[in-house]
Amino acid sequence: MTDLNEYECEMLDAMLEAFGIPDSLTRNQLLELFDNDEATAFAMVQVLIREGLIAESGKHGDFELPEKLILKLKGDKFLKAGGFTRRYQLEQEKPVEVGGTLAKLQQQNMRLQNEKLSNTSQIGDLQKAIQRLQNRQYYLWILIVIALIIGYLIGHLRK
Repeated sequence: MTDLNEYECEMLDAMLEAFGIPDSLTRNQLLELFDNDEATAFAMVQVLIREGLIAESGKHGDFELPEKLILKLKGDKFLKAGGFTRRYQLEQEKPVEVGGTLAKLQQQNMRLQNEKLSNTSQIGDLQKAIQRLQNRQYYLWILIVIALIIGYLIGHLRK
């Protein structure tokens, strides 16, 4: 648990609270919670799945996030007991241990894997944006060359 900071704990609790009455969240609702930041939403979903608090439903399709997330009973009980924020506060009160246990190393490994997935997704999005901008630049150069040729021809024919 030590790999999550206070803000992330609050975000996870807010996400669990967002499930509401039908105890489910659609992909669009989830993206709305994270201002369409799919990488962050995916990382948070992975934490909740790893903790066994939610389940995935529906096909993933072209996206990393499932169509629907379902809040498990364990998740509801966890939230009522104070959620991640309470766990974080309790963790802060414990004395700091020197060295790392296997569980802590596994948690850190999981966090790093989630971060890698998030970064890989972000890199892909940025590469697509770069490609779109390069294509736009090529089209503009072609239009400029065509305009110059037309201008030359019009000027040459008027003589």
